[in-house]
Amino acid sequence: MPDATDARPYDALLLLSFGGPEGPDDVVPFLENVTRGRGIPRERLEEVGQHYYLFGGVSPINAQNRELLAALREDFAAKGLDLPVYWGNRNWAPYLADTLREMVLDGHRRILVLATSAYASYSGCRQYRENLAEALAALEAEGLPVPRVDKLRHYFNHPGFVRPVTDGVLNALAELPGDVRAGAHLVFTTHSIPLSQSETSGPDGGAYVAQHLDVARVIAGAVREETGVDRPWELVYQSRSGAPHVPWLEPDVCDHLEALHERGAPAAVMIPVGFVSDHMEVLYDLDTEAMAKAGELGLPAARSATVGADPRFAAAVRDLVTERAAAERGEHPERCALGALGPSHDVCPVGCCPARTPKPAAAGADSPYA
Repeated sequence: MPDATDARPYDALLLLSFGGPEGPDDVVPFLENVTRGRGIPRERLEEVGQHYYLFGGVSPINAQNRELLAALREDFAAKGLDLPVYWGNRNWAPYLADTLREMVLDGHRRILVLATSAYASYSGCRQYRENLAEALAALEAEGLPVPRVDKLRHYFNHPGFVRPVTDGVLNALAELPGDVRAGAHLVFTTHSIPLSQSETSGPDGGAYVAQHLDVARVIAGAVREETGVDRPWELVYQSRSGAPHVPWLEPDVCDHLEALHERGAPAAVMIPVGFVSDHMEVLYDLDTEAMAKAGELGLPAARSATVGADPRFAAAVRDLVTERAAAERGEHPERCALGALGPSHDVCPVGCCPARTPKPAAAGADSPYA
């Protein structure tokens, strides 16, 4: 195992996330940031914003990132890892460019990045790397030092991610009525993405679905070991946002619940394995829409918790930090990973998760800021 107190050569960690509105007046400007360049009319953004207005115009993601930030700082301090942790967002304050500027002015030059997306895909990895390159270019244009930035590997199969998700499933099963619990189906959910992005995800294509299936298989097996019941499971999708004529990953979670009901399934547990925290797409698409669909069908259902700021996840991040640091020092650290796929690559190779329109991307083999 790598030394849990040695982050050399890194001098800071950046928690990089999506961001979200924190009040009604933020909703449309936030959605304009998310969809910038796509030509989506303001009327459509206001329609989409109704999801946020149901919750007072506040997405929980920023509060959850504050909790994770505190958990990381607490874990690092308790284990003697002297590494400051900062937080920046893609689409809302604190903005990534502002945070990187703060880090540089604080003297940091070797920065590790933890993105709040555990899987390989354009929107879950490459786009964050493009955001990093854009922010670094802004620093360069201002005449400020440009730090070396590296991104932690995908952590979907790290035990510190898998075990909290598994416990969440067990807790959700316990919420179901006793007479249907043993027959409950496991419904693993993740964000739908265009088929074209799915097929080109990862270095060799197809990584997005393969990674989800691998970790779902591990979690279903762990639940079987804990309960003594071998439950049927399936990977389904949610939160589609693209044009109707563009093929996206299916089936949709609500369609799948209807299919389970038609097949006579006695109950279902929805497991948002594709999400790190209970942000808006979990609260609305699962807790609101999908639970309403289950209610219409008379299908007993529960939703399991995401990892959030679980101390085991904070410890996993520390492990990933010291693992990557050891590798940068030329050592050969043990890399924790469950399932059949093994640990992901440290450095995204050229062509990994390509964009439709190529843009510079930092923290990869093709980075202009290596």
